[in-house]
Amino acid sequence: MAEGDKIVPELLQEGVPVKEVYATAAWISTHRTLLDRTPGVRVTEVDEHVLKQLSALTTPNQALALLDIPAATDITPGSLKGTVSLALETIQDPGNLGTIIRIADWFGIRQIICSPDCVDAYNPKTIQATMGSIARVRILESEILPFLQQAGVPSYAATLHGNDITQFSKLEEGIILIGNESRGLSDAVIGASTHKITIPRLGGAESLNAGVAAGIICGRLLI
Repeated sequence: MAEGDKIVPELLQEGVPVKEVYATAAWISTHRTLLDRTPGVRVTEVDEHVLKQLSALTTPNQALALLDIPAATDITPGSLKGTVSLALETIQDPGNLGTIIRIADWFGIRQIICSPDCVDAYNPKTIQATMGSIARVRILESEILPFLQQAGVPSYAATLHGNDITQFSKLEEGIILIGNESRGLSDAVIGASTHKITIPRLGGAESLNAGVAAGIICGRLLI
C-alpha cells in the first residue's frame, strides 16, 4: 500500500504494477490524464473520511494505491561488477529503510541487498518514506555474508573504528555495508569486508542514525 499525493502519481509514471487507486474526486480530476495513460488500474472515488479509515497514516493524503509486490529480483553476486550497491544488515526501522532507499535513488544506486531480518521493504511506512524511490531501486533479500563472499567487488563496512572516509577516492564499484541501528554490522560481516570505513566525528554524539550515515557515506564516496 502506498499513500501520498506525490507518491501515487510517481509510481504510476514509473510503470509500477498498481492494481487499484482510492482517491478524492479532486485528486482524480487533477490526475485524469495520467490515469487515462495507465489502463488496467481500477480507480475508486472515495470521500476523505473513507481515506482516513483506509490510511495507515495519522494524517491521510488524497490518494492511496494498492500495488503488487514486485517479483523476486534477479540481482546475483556476479551481477554487481562495475556497479555500486548498498547492503543492509538487520535494519529495523521502516522509516530508516525507506530513507536509505530514497538515498540510493538520489545517488544512482540501483540495487539494495537486505538481510532477511531487515524490516519489510514493502511495509507501508517504508514505502511512504521512500517518496516514490521504491519504483527505481531493486530490493533483494539475502544473507549478507555469503553474498559478500561471492560478489567479487570491494566492500566498505561502516563502523565506528574504521578508516576515515575522506581518505578514499570516488567509488566506482563496490558494496557499501550499513548495519543495525543500535548494534551496527555483525563481526562476521565486518571481518569479510575489504575496507572498514568511518565518518569522522567532531563532536560528542555516540553514533549516527543509519539513514543519516548512509547519506553521508554515499555523498562522500560517490560524488
